[in-house]
Amino acid sequence: MTAAEALLIRGARLIDPVAGMDQEGDLLVVDGRIQQVGGVVRDGDVPPGCRVVSGAGLVAAPGFIDLHAHFREPGYEHKETVATGSMAAARGGFTTVCCMPNTNPPMDSSSVVEYVLGKAREAGTVRVLPIGCVTKGRAGKELAEMWEMAQAGVVGFSDDGNPVADPNLMRQALTYSRGLGLPIINHCQDAGLSQGGVVNEGWLSHRLGLHGWPAAAEEVMVARDIALAELTGGRLHLAHLSTAGSVELVRRAKERGIPVTAEVTPHHLTLDESWVLGHDQAGPLAGPLTLFAYDTNGKVNPPLRTRRDLEALIGGLRDGVIDAIATDHAPHALTDKLVTFDDAEFGISGLETALGALMGLVHRGDISLNLLVERLTVGPQRVLGDGYKHLGTFRQGATADVALFDPEKEWLVRSEEFASKGKNTPLDGVTLRGRVVATIAGGRLVYSALPEFHPALEGRE
Repeated sequence: MTAAEALLIRGARLIDPVAGMDQEGDLLVVDGRIQQVGGVVRDGDVPPGCRVVSGAGLVAAPGFIDLHAHFREPGYEHKETVATGSMAAARGGFTTVCCMPNTNPPMDSSSVVEYVLGKAREAGTVRVLPIGCVTKGRAGKELAEMWEMAQAGVVGFSDDGNPVADPNLMRQALTYSRGLGLPIINHCQDAGLSQGGVVNEGWLSHRLGLHGWPAAAEEVMVARDIALAELTGGRLHLAHLSTAGSVELVRRAKERGIPVTAEVTPHHLTLDESWVLGHDQAGPLAGPLTLFAYDTNGKVNPPLRTRRDLEALIGGLRDGVIDAIATDHAPHALTDKLVTFDDAEFGISGLETALGALMGLVHRGDISLNLLVERLTVGPQRVLGDGYKHLGTFRQGATADVALFDPEKEWLVRSEEFASKGKNTPLDGVTLRGRVVATIAGGRLVYSALPEFHPALEGRE
């Protein structure tokens, strides 16, 4: 990563949910900090050698924060590394990424946490924040050294794809979370109900002859964790909600003042279960099954749900029940998906398509652009807690993290062009509308598709 430099975006639409800002103006970055936001930066205030770009037609928002991603390192570098994942994040407008601990070895000790942080420093692209394991080895038998990992820099605890099945162990973890001030992030899945499930239980599973995964498998665990959060007063964050029932459970919990937050993924907001059938340029295929059917790129955990669930998730996003959008970026090798549906790995590579997919909700009028930016910035920042108040805002003097995007730009998803090693996306070949064109992380230009982002005013007197 190059050193911080002076950067000026002129005449962009500036959106900062923290400040309630939505206006056209200039944004000046100097020495890694926001120097001026809004109004017009006078020529006399532009530092020599400052890089300047026209923001006409573009939106400048605080850098996006992803609460849930998989960078696979250590142990699965053939799927992704911290370096390739960080570059994928930058292309998607994400300047802060929280990495899940399902690595090999699992991130259940300070030594593995420090290894990941070291790899992030080497990559020097975006901010990488590790999430530690709840239990040793993610085995669900005994608590990991949570205090030790907190001291090493984790921002929360999760066993990710291995739900904490033992309710007493989950109770202990939530109790510890109170003193540490860090959330317990649970993957809500009752394995006894979901066992063998690979797609949503319903018409699709029956049509394809695949084992179904009922919504109740998620909702039972959501209800249990909410009850334990109420009992302990611990900080509970629910990962990737996917059902209408889960939204209602969280809504009622918040009405009772229980300390629970929740996230939803772009794919659960924009793709329903029919995408498992494959797609053409216009979207999911209809009618008789074709050679495109059984698209393993649509196999994800939890599974893509019904249109009713999707609409309930959008509603939960609108009314504040769901606090954040998180990608659950899950890159896999080609061979992990080119197998039978039952044998294929779960997961979608989502960092580079997140904004384009989500902008579809804005263009259709399902949510506002301001709400989308809020759920990608200050929403996840609040889940991280007070120690990260310097993120997700354009406040003068704040860390200069910026996502610059064109809300109208149409582009064809070509997974072979991803920076991520994971090319596994059901959106391959689909045209999206809305794309990140530049990303500034910590005052550094870490990604740009704008040739006009150039040094200017060199030698100005």
